[in-house]
Amino acid sequence: MPFLRDLRFAVRHVLKSPGFTATAVLMLALGIGATTAIFSIVEGVLLRPLPFPHPERLVVLTDVLEGPGITGNGEQGVTGPDIRNYIRGTHSFDGLGGYQPSVYELTGIGEPATVNAARMSNGVFDALAVQPQLGRWFTAAEDEQKQAVAVLSYATWHDRMSADPNILGRKILLNRRPYVVIGVMPRNFEFPLLPGHLSRSELWVPLRLSDYELTTGAGSWQFFMVGRLKPGITASAAAGDAAVVAAQTVRDHATLMGAYKMHPVVRSLQDETVESARPLVRTLFVAVLVVLLIACANLTGLLLVRAIRRQREVAVRLALGARPATLLVQALAESLSLSLAGGLLGLLFAAIALRIGIRALPETLPRIADIHLDSRVVGLALALALLTGFLCGLAPAFAAIRTRVNDALKEGGRTGTNGSSHSRLRSALVVAEIAVALVLLAASGLLLRSFAHMRQVELGFHPEHTVIAQYGLPAKQYVTQAQIDAFNRELLRRLRGLPGVEAAGMTSILPASGSDANSPFIADGYAPSLEGHDLATAVIVEGDYFAAMGIPLLRGRYLNSGDTASSQLVALVNHSLAAQSWPGQDPIGKRIRMGTAQMTTRWLTVVGEVADVTEGSPEAASKQQFYEVVDQVLPAAGSMGSPDDVFGYGGGIAVRASGDPAQMQNLLRATVRSIDPQLPLAHVQTMSENVSAIEAPRRFNTSVLTAFAAAAVLLAVLGIYSVIAFSVALRVQEMAIRMALGSQRGEILRLVLASGAKLAAIGCVIGLIGSLAVSRLLQSFLFGVSPFDPLVLALAAGLLMLLVLVACLPPAIRAASVNPTQALRGD
Repeated sequence: MPFLRDLRFAVRHVLKSPGFTATAVLMLALGIGATTAIFSIVEGVLLRPLPFPHPERLVVLTDVLEGPGITGNGEQGVTGPDIRNYIRGTHSFDGLGGYQPSVYELTGIGEPATVNAARMSNGVFDALAVQPQLGRWFTAAEDEQKQAVAVLSYATWHDRMSADPNILGRKILLNRRPYVVIGVMPRNFEFPLLPGHLSRSELWVPLRLSDYELTTGAGSWQFFMVGRLKPGITASAAAGDAAVVAAQTVRDHATLMGAYKMHPVVRSLQDETVESARPLVRTLFVAVLVVLLIACANLTGLLLVRAIRRQREVAVRLALGARPATLLVQALAESLSLSLAGGLLGLLFAAIALRIGIRALPETLPRIADIHLDSRVVGLALALALLTGFLCGLAPAFAAIRTRVNDALKEGGRTGTNGSSHSRLRSALVVAEIAVALVLLAASGLLLRSFAHMRQVELGFHPEHTVIAQYGLPAKQYVTQAQIDAFNRELLRRLRGLPGVEAAGMTSILPASGSDANSPFIADGYAPSLEGHDLATAVIVEGDYFAAMGIPLLRGRYLNSGDTASSQLVALVNHSLAAQSWPGQDPIGKRIRMGTAQMTTRWLTVVGEVADVTEGSPEAASKQQFYEVVDQVLPAAGSMGSPDDVFGYGGGIAVRASGDPAQMQNLLRATVRSIDPQLPLAHVQTMSENVSAIEAPRRFNTSVLTAFAAAAVLLAVLGIYSVIAFSVALRVQEMAIRMALGSQRGEILRLVLASGAKLAAIGCVIGLIGSLAVSRLLQSFLFGVSPFDPLVLALAAGLLMLLVLVACLPPAIRAASVNPTQALRGD
């Protein structure tokens, strides 16, 4: 075939210039490799359908609330009564169920471990329509009758139980209660679809809603629902169906829900899963496309320079009768051979980058396990390589066949005159590279400054020298509150006796844990709404928690051992709650109580005010918080009390020590084992590591975009270097004549630098305009920084101008070092 013959000719031709070929292939490989790797993330996280049959019919059902303390879009999950009523009262779903992510102590097989799990009604399995690999799901009857059965994930069955084929019917201990294994799910089954691989559920148990969750706890929106729409039913129709049920639920629980307007929302499970990740992934995709565009511009520039250098060869072939169309096809074949080689090498780079880089992806990204190079991604990469080669080769190919045969042959091979006719195209390519590089550089600067601002936020505690851990006491063994208290107090006593320990305490919610808990409360003398109550995070503490966490006292006193069930009920409030409830007043001596106006609860007297403690990311707005001692929780809760409110069944441990934090982690584990050898600890780490993990998503965003910006700047600098160097080579005769006529070497140096600076200035102006146009896309990633920050834009432009001048310096020095006599004699 003629094209294959032209392709073989093109390959032989490019191999004759190994330096040019290696540069072009590597440049494209980096651009296509980065694009392929990022597209793998885009495809795996955003585009790939969920791994369930007919995923387009899968939806989430959630309550949207309007009322006191509700911020944002008002989506709150669902309550226990919601789950029961929506399942029984709606008619739009083929399957509908509720679930709640949970944590269990797994014992009886190997070392005791804390495992992620999910409480689920059987309707979730019906909706997802994925059959177990072994056994069966649990039934609605088993859920209603609170049967202790469990379905295992493939990984748990394979790794913890050595893929025992006789696993069905065996018993495992969850929180030291026996559960019968009735099924094993397939290898790739995952639900709930929570961000990060560390959150994957290892097993599933029946939801088994308690009496408390269906009555007194009905005001807690702590559950979630997923369903499968019947064929022909739309999400809006299903929401209307659910609205009738929701209205009845509010009427049935008016005491707990009457303060809120509630309406259900039904939307795609796919959208729900990827919603938080979509801005980041899109930004990465745009950034990598910019880098690819710069690589393509550089390739076009290299091919154009090559075409100019080969003008005499092309002129000779045309003079000997070669057809322009043949030369055009051969030029495009050269470009395509380079781009195909770059694409194949780019696939290798992408595979390596994914294998290494997936571990660095933030835990906020969902479906990380689905990210890999599949046939669609490989096909796109190869198509992108061919398209890149075709488009980048067009301009140089046409430049080659438009060679003036007589002029080229008369010039004896000099390319100065003919080469200068293409200088505008080369300059335009460089200007475009500088402009898009500046856009990425400015975006990187904004994220770097934003990250620096976030690091300066007051956390409300001092994480240094504090070790934390989470634990849960199994109710099977710790039946009474006295047993729970005995364990907690003995653990604190032993921890205080360890060498180097300065303070030890316990809490229901650790700072920077990502908690988003809200409890209704009433502040004496403050009515935020007609309903009279507000929302805050209620934190239960025991021991020297405030000293262990380093939470500063602003006014009054800390909670202490004198605050018991028989003494005055007291509370500690944070600054935000004090400022909101009693602005401009001293909160000491004021009163608050838990619950709503319709509930019977007792007043707590405020004895101290502490700093606002970060509950999640440092960039999040401060929330209202109040603290209680564990002994006073149930007396203060009154009619809304539950044994589950006491954190004895699970909570966090904080130990402040002067010694090595790593040694303290081992001592903490050993101390717990000395009291209960079977009790595992989870997330044992320093508080500084915990804060770092919370900051990881923003650090990742900043690091990746900065890497892309650095690559873009490097490619742009290489581009302008090549253009200036080639321009100097074409103008050697002109420089020699100037020097022969009296021009000084310094003037030649300034002339070359000025030409580079002119291109850089034009590119920077266009880039600044582009930065202003696209900076709004970064708005959701910025904290404490305007997307139009003049300092960042000025520094980005200044840095790029400086780098361009540095790139122009070597060609300028070579131009100023020309020997006029030798140059003119050689010409």
